[in-house]
Amino acid sequence: MNVLLLNGSPHEQGCVFTALSEVASALKKNGIDTEIFWLGNGAVRGCIACGHCKNGTGCAFADDTYSAFVEKLKSCDGLVVGSPVYYAGPAGSLCAFLDRVFYSAGKYLKNKPAACVVNCRRGGASATFDRLNKYFTINRMPVVSSNYWNSTHGFTPEQVRQDAEGLQTMRTLGDNLAFLLKAMNGNEIPQEEAKIMTNFIR
Repeated sequence: MNVLLLNGSPHEQGCVFTALSEVASALKKNGIDTEIFWLGNGAVRGCIACGHCKNGTGCAFADDTYSAFVEKLKSCDGLVVGSPVYYAGPAGSLCAFLDRVFYSAGKYLKNKPAACVVNCRRGGASATFDRLNKYFTINRMPVVSSNYWNSTHGFTPEQVRQDAEGLQTMRTLGDNLAFLLKAMNGNEIPQEEAKIMTNFIR
C-alpha cells in the first residue's frame, strides 16, 4: 500500500514539507510506502469549466505537473494534501490545481482515505483545514482524523520542528491513516448510487 502526499507550498522543503514528512515517517513505521509530490512554484492554471474533461481525456490544461500527479493518483491508496495558510485559506495555486484534479480525475480518488495538513505562523489554520477537507467529502473519500486539527505552527522549518504538539498530531494522523488503509484492505467498496442533482432555481 502507498500514500501520496501533495506538498502545495511554493517552498519545496519548507514548513509544509516538514509537517508532511512527519506524517510520512509514521506511515512508513506502519509499513506504508509514501511519496511527497511537490506542486512547484510556477504558474498554475485554474479550472475554466470548459467541459473538456467530460470526454474522458483529462483536463484541457494537461501540463506536465498535472499529468504526473494524476498518473500517481491511479495507483495510490490514500492521499494527504499539505498547504501553507495564506489569508486564512490554502495557497491559491494549490486550490487551482485541486479544482482541476478533482473535477477531471476524481474517479481515481473515490473511496480512498484522505486528509489535509496545514501550517500557519499564527492563525487561519482551521479555516484552511475546513476548505481543503471539502475536496474529499464531495468525492466519497473517507476523511482521516488525528488527535487534534491537522495543523502545525511556525514561520520556518526549524520552528515547526519545535511544535511538539503539532508534530504529534502529524504522527497520529499517519498512524490513523495506516490503520484505516489496513482495515479497508480487501473489503468491498460500497455501491454508489446514480448521482442526483437538484437545482434550487428551476
